Amino acid sequence: MRCFVLLLAVFAISQSHMTTRIPLHKGKSLRNNLKEHGLLEDFLRRYQYEFTAKDSNFGVVASEPLTNYLDSEYFGTIYVGTPPQEFTVVFDTGSSELWVPSVYCSSRVCQTHHRFDPSKSFTFQNLSQPLFVQYGTGRVEGFLGYDTVTVSNIVVSHQTVGLSTQEPGDIFTYSPFDGILGLAYPSLSSKYSVPIFDNMMNRHLVAQDLFSVYMSRDDQGSMLTLGAIDQSYFVGSLYWVPVTVQGYWQFTVDRITINGEVVACQGGCPAILDTGTALLAGPARDILNIQQAIGAVQGQYDQFDIDCWRLGIMPTIVFEIHGREFPLPPSAYTNQVVGSCSSGFKPSSQGMWILGDVFIREFYSVFDRANNRIGLAKAI
Repeated sequence: MRCFVLLLAVFAISQSHMTTRIPLHKGKSLRNNLKEHGLLEDFLRRYQYEFTAKDSNFGVVASEPLTNYLDSEYFGTIYVGTPPQEFTVVFDTGSSELWVPSVYCSSRVCQTHHRFDPSKSFTFQNLSQPLFVQYGTGRVEGFLGYDTVTVSNIVVSHQTVGLSTQEPGDIFTYSPFDGILGLAYPSLSSKYSVPIFDNMMNRHLVAQDLFSVYMSRDDQGSMLTLGAIDQSYFVGSLYWVPVTVQGYWQFTVDRITINGEVVACQGGCPAILDTGTALLAGPARDILNIQQAIGAVQGQYDQFDIDCWRLGIMPTIVFEIHGREFPLPPSAYTNQVVGSCSSGFKPSSQGMWILGDVFIREFYSVFDRANNRIGLAKAI
């Protein structure tokens, strides 16, 4: 009831600022009236802070469309600062820091992307602490600050944001996204930084303390849903897997089989579900066993090539996780470009399995912080 009264109060105030007045039809909720007139999304975005600051029970569901870039990266749009400055970011469950390029980075990599200018945001505060993030294929250096960050219709004030001053190497130069928004546990972030989803939870900005990911094989349709599970993206029921270590989204794979025979992960092995990794990565010996089993041969740049005509006779690879089988057909674990095919498996230097986008495209994934578990279901 408190939330409804607050909504009415803020709505009444907002009427003086709206050029369109909305008749409140008897029997219809305020939400339905706003929705019918096409004003609900704008209303929630503009007054999100007032709701969350004054009523701790209020939380929303936010849907953030993701762009599929060549089946290798999925990224969406966020806004940093006041007035907002726009950036594209990878929503990465394999890290916990949020960073974007800054105007203080003059290298070639930063000049090819949007750069945040703190002097143009009146809500920015310099935290005067260093930023250093090491990824599997590059690193970022800079400093930390506070500012307002908007993701879909969720506004997070006083959010820690990293501003890069150096992005060594070429990995980010040719990336179609500007920065990275980490969605892993806070233990992976620096002691001065609070991950953005933790802030959303702590301030009751999301309807549920979880988020879910659907990765489409097409250019359109991929979605990050904050605060809810969207059943339109999967068939059957979700199967829940406990998180074993709260850093990455880590769990245990029982074994990996082909035609019932173990080809990798004999006796169980640690794995993480990582939206920021394109392929399926694992220990070198296990990966080599799988490459040989599917008939892949060593090519250039650590890539394993496959004769495209063999796709119809290649085996299904089964990941057994927490007592349940998750099969990957050849169409899922191979990369197919006009005229060539390659394996979606690669060696990992981390000593654990990394189930990246190749796996997530097959299985709708729920990341449940409230219960420290991962939900998996067959994606549509």
